Amino acid sequence: MSHSHSDAPLDYRSAGVDIEAADDAKHRLAKLVQSTMTSGARGAFGGFGGMFRVPEGYRAPLLVASADGVGTKIKIAIEAGRHDTIGHCLVNHCTNDILVQGAIPLYFLDYVAFGKLEPPVVEGVVAGVAAGCRENACALIGGETAEMPGVYTPPDYDLAGFITGIVEEDAVLGSARVQQGDVLVALGGNGLHTNGYSLARRIISDRLALGVHDVFPDANGATVADVMLKVHRSYLQCLKPVLGHIHAMAHITGGGLPGNLNRALPETLDADVDTSTWTIPSEFRVLAEAGQVASLEMFRAFNMGVGMVVLTSSANVSHITTRAAACGIAAWELGKVIPGTGRVRLDGTVT
Repeated sequence: MSHSHSDAPLDYRSAGVDIEAADDAKHRLAKLVQSTMTSGARGAFGGFGGMFRVPEGYRAPLLVASADGVGTKIKIAIEAGRHDTIGHCLVNHCTNDILVQGAIPLYFLDYVAFGKLEPPVVEGVVAGVAAGCRENACALIGGETAEMPGVYTPPDYDLAGFITGIVEEDAVLGSARVQQGDVLVALGGNGLHTNGYSLARRIISDRLALGVHDVFPDANGATVADVMLKVHRSYLQCLKPVLGHIHAMAHITGGGLPGNLNRALPETLDADVDTSTWTIPSEFRVLAEAGQVASLEMFRAFNMGVGMVVLTSSANVSHITTRAAACGIAAWELGKVIPGTGRVRLDGTVT
């Protein structure tokens, strides 16, 4: 039998997988994971499966689960060599996704896949995940770090997260609770959060001709990396005390206001948004002008400064805005719920 290549013995490292690097990464992560443990977490680091005890005191609890990633925001982190914020973004994003149903996070799992595993990078990413878990009182009970040569090209890697929360069945928030005349209350965001980065990156590189370490326009000297890697804001601690005053919520992610606020509406009602009620943050104005992006396209691609929308009765608006102010988060009346067909109207125009 003939061979086209050397007959020298092969091992896993020669195929691109470094088991020693994986072991190094695991040792680095143990303390980070331990820092997130809550009273419900069971088992030790390194188990084949994470364990969590269902909290006591619930009458008819529902578990609410979600999975997500951080999109191409990860490319900014890689190019800038800053790996300790996107994990935090991931946890906060997932937390907000289940919060809109009234669920409080219990535990989180992460998945990081590399072309070539670099233990310090893994440590940075998971440090961000751990920070997000601590912020949201959510235990990091498991995860996977994979090395996949030929699938990812170094230094690229990918990141995904999985969250589980809990809510009483009769306390689930959503479109069934929304009524005509309800008020839309906006909660301000913290930059682009984790959406619209493919468009933003193209504008920054092709139209503005900027690298990640260059100064971003109209940003008080902050670099592109500073602006683009702001941590996705979590609304859990702000809204948890006032969930009983809320009918529904919309986390403004991919699709913007038109593609997310509609998910909180019944088929007989519309959300009428008044875009004059807030000043669009400068980073979105810079991107729109440099990319010559149409207004509606901007609202579809980005959050435009609105990270969460709360739908509540007019009598309860002050509960939401007062609580937001106490958390240092801008909040304002964004519009109203009116008769319609489950659509979002921007300044009266159906989107």
